[in-house]
Amino acid sequence: MSNPDSAVPQTVEAGGVAAKPAAPLRVCLISLGGELLAINLRHVREVFEVENLTTVPGMPAALAGVANLRGVVIPVVDLRGLLGLPTGGAKLAYAVVLKHGPHQIGVMVEQVPEIRTVHQEDFLPAPSRGVQGPTPFVNAILKMDDRIGGVVEVPTLLSYVEGGTGQPQS
Repeated sequence: MSNPDSAVPQTVEAGGVAAKPAAPLRVCLISLGGELLAINLRHVREVFEVENLTTVPGMPAALAGVANLRGVVIPVVDLRGLLGLPTGGAKLAYAVVLKHGPHQIGVMVEQVPEIRTVHQEDFLPAPSRGVQGPTPFVNAILKMDDRIGGVVEVPTLLSYVEGGTGQPQS
């Protein structure tokens, strides 16, 4: 059965017989620290150019600051450290606003190279640990032609960041 919050399409086996493959999924590809990540397009609200961020004392390390987007204050996250990617290098000129239910957050990115349709057979299981430790919000690996990228699970990412402790909330 499909999980409406899952970024990876699922199939169900009923009585030992595989159900029809899940419908194709549209994803937004983002570039971050030289790596590609995929986000279910239904969680992407918009992309904006980051002109300035306001830092807030006592914020978790992953939060780069907050941005005022047409009167709405949105927390903006730099995921490079959480993913074990180098924090130097290319400027993160854009942010992708992700939304799940009433919660939204901006994720800083180098670029948004494309929107693409993917199929269940394009997904592989994600390792339980990244180079720098667990990455609970990357729930699968996506094969794309001659490239691969992690699939970001938006509800888990939001919980992880809102927890502010570096650990996902239960």
